[in-house]
Amino acid sequence: MNRVYLAGGLRSHIGIRNGIFKKIRPEILGGLVAQKVCQKYGIEGPDALICGNAVGPGGNIGRLLLLEGGFSEKIPAFTIDMQCASGLAAIHMAALAVMTGEWSVVMAGGAESASLQPLRRYPENDERSHLRNPQFTAAQFIPGEFGDNAMLLGAERAAKAAGISKKEADEAALISQKRAKDADEKGWLKDVIVPLFGSFRDEAVRKRMTEKLLARAPRVTEVPDGILTAANTCTINDGAAFVLLGSEKWFRSQGIIPSAEIQAIRLIGADPKIPPLSADMAVASLLAEQGLFYSDIDAFEYNEAFAVISAAFRKKHPESASRLNRWGGALAYGHPYGASGAEIMIHLMKILEKENGRYGVVAIPAAGGVAEAILIRHVEKETWIRGSMERKRSFSFPLEVIK
Repeated sequence: MNRVYLAGGLRSHIGIRNGIFKKIRPEILGGLVAQKVCQKYGIEGPDALICGNAVGPGGNIGRLLLLEGGFSEKIPAFTIDMQCASGLAAIHMAALAVMTGEWSVVMAGGAESASLQPLRRYPENDERSHLRNPQFTAAQFIPGEFGDNAMLLGAERAAKAAGISKKEADEAALISQKRAKDADEKGWLKDVIVPLFGSFRDEAVRKRMTEKLLARAPRVTEVPDGILTAANTCTINDGAAFVLLGSEKWFRSQGIIPSAEIQAIRLIGADPKIPPLSADMAVASLLAEQGLFYSDIDAFEYNEAFAVISAAFRKKHPESASRLNRWGGALAYGHPYGASGAEIMIHLMKILEKENGRYGVVAIPAAGGVAEAILIRHVEKETWIRGSMERKRSFSFPLEVIK
C-alpha cells in the first residue's frame, strides 16, 4: 500500500450568502481555485478530481467544475454529498485511491454556493409534500423529521445532552472570532487564500465581536430554553477549497516537498438526533485505534458549525482546549458546506508548519449522525530531503558494483 502525502492546498475567501460571491456559480469558483492549486505546484492537472458539494443543483458538479476550470477532458471527476463532511469525505476517497495505487495524484475538496442554492419541491405523490412545505432547501436527514431547521434542532439537543449553557456557547464563539481576527491581522493564511472576483477578506469574521453583542444576538430556534443564536451559530456561506494528495513516488518524481502525511482516517455513524457531538466521537475512536492520546495532538481542527461543538470539546478535554481551532473556526470564518473539509485541512497544515507541530487532527460532524476524522503528521523539509538522499544512495550502490 502506498503512503499518502498532502502537498497543501488553496481556498477562496469565504463569502456570506448573498455577499461577495452571490452571483458566482460554485463550479466557476471551484474551477478557478483548482486551477490555482495546479499552478502553485507546477502541474498540468491531477489524475482525478473529487469534489464535495451539498446544496448545489445536482448532477456531477465536480466534473463540471473540472471542465469550467480548463482542465483536460481526459481527467475523471466525481462528486460526493455527505453534507457538512463532503469535503473531508472527498479527501478520504482520494487518499484511498492513492493508497491502493489507482491514481498517483488526486485533487480533493469542494465548492459551495448557498447564495445560489436552488429551491426544491416534492411531487404530489410523495407523502412529504403534505407533511411539510412542498418547497424546501434542506434534504431530509432523520426519519420523521422534515423541516429545514433539522440541524439547528440537532444542535439544541446536543447542547442539552452535553450540558452546554448559552454562556459557554457564547464564550466559544468569542474565542473563535478573536483567534480569526488575530490570524488575519498577522497574515498567517495569506498564502493559501486566492482572491477572486474582487474578494479581499473572509466576510463572516467579525473583528469587533464582544460579550455584549453576543448577549444581544437573536435566537435562531423556538426551542424552550434553547441556546442557539445568530452569533454562536455559523453563517451560511459560499466558498471553494482544494488540496493535492499523492504517493511518495509521485512527490519525489516531481521534486515537491509535501506538507503532511495522512496517518489514519476514521468515518463513524452516531446518534442522528445529536450530530454535532459525533465529531469528537470520531476523533476518540481514531486516536484509540492509533494508540494515541489527545495530549499527543498538537492541533485540532473541528468544524464548529455550532458553538456546542467547540464548547463541548473544551468541557470534555480542558487540557487540550488551547489546541482546538488555533486560528479560529467556522463560527468566525463561516461554513461553505462542501468546501469546509478541505478548508480546515489547509488551516491545519499551516498551523503545524508555523508552530513546528507533529500531529494534527481534522474532524467534521454531518447531518444524519456521521462524522469524518483524519490524522495527519507534519513533514519536515530536512527529513524529506534526507530521505531523498538516502534513497539515491541506495539506488546507486548496485550500479557501482556493476561497473
